[in-house]
Amino acid sequence: MAESVAFVGQARQPRGTGEARRLRRNGLIPAVVYGHGEETLSIALPKTELVNAIRHGVRVVDLRAGNKDEKAFIKDVQWDYLGKELLHVDFARVSMDERIVVDVPIELRGTAPGVNAGGVLDQPIHSVSIECLAISIPESIRANIQDLQIGGIVHVRDLVVPPDVKVMTDPDAIVVHVTAPVAEPEAPAAEEAPTAAEPELIGRPKAEEEEGE
Repeated sequence: MAESVAFVGQARQPRGTGEARRLRRNGLIPAVVYGHGEETLSIALPKTELVNAIRHGVRVVDLRAGNKDEKAFIKDVQWDYLGKELLHVDFARVSMDERIVVDVPIELRGTAPGVNAGGVLDQPIHSVSIECLAISIPESIRANIQDLQIGGIVHVRDLVVPPDVKVMTDPDAIVVHVTAPVAEPEAPAAEEAPTAAEPELIGRPKAEEEEGE
């Protein structure tokens, strides 16, 4: 489970794009907090600490917003079109005993012997959807591939998850498999060039020439 971090949000007025740009120039990120039937709060959080938490896989934070402390789940993160600059964050209020559905990355562990034998490792899916307590979200779900030979497959149903975690993704979905290498087609043999026929002499045969003289 990723370690929880704490933030203190500054109240802000949602005044549009210009206000959001001003906040970001001052090292703050605009955010909203909603859920549990309470009012939606518009806040600003310190950019450096928030970006660092997100990049380290933090999903639930201790958040002081307004006059109360509460736990909040990072519901949605908006980046710029290059995926470099954080623009906005949505937080959803959660309680200690609340179960939520969230996508968690899959972490491959080990080296597949089938790859060393010439096979190709293919990973069709890189995350799974799980249901768990909001305060117990695992950083990742591990897939052990150290016994995977050529033709071997790890399905979602083969993943080992904590006892309180329920996997929501199709159990028959393929997480990773090792396929046999595709043989390159042989180049067609070059055809031998036909032997050039001797040119046919144009004119009368020599014998006919002598008879006619």
